[in-house]
Amino acid sequence: MDMFSALADPTRRSIVELLAASGQLSATDISDKFEMSAPAISQHLKVLREAKLVDMEKHAQQRIYQINPDTLDELDEWVTKLSKQWDARFDRLEKLLKTQKIKQRRLYARSK
Repeated sequence: MDMFSALADPTRRSIVELLAASGQLSATDISDKFEMSAPAISQHLKVLREAKLVDMEKHAQQRIYQINPDTLDELDEWVTKLSKQWDARFDRLEKLLKTQKIKQRRLYARSK
């Protein structure tokens, strides 16, 4: 599953936000924050691992999860690229609107 599909689910987004705020948490600690079964949270964590959004390390019987910063950097680069494209589009639109406004003022002034 890709990162966007994984993040489409609100529970998984909440898990990512929780890990971003907390650093590292065990699967049990994550599960305790949600009103759903531990196996359901485990499935969400599996999807996040497969999408490479989180990393997991085993410490004895515990599974410790944390954000994968490399994948979030990829996501940030993608969002930044789109933002620049939209900014350029809005800049062109603003220029066009100013040009149209000037033309309208000139036409209005001539009609008086």
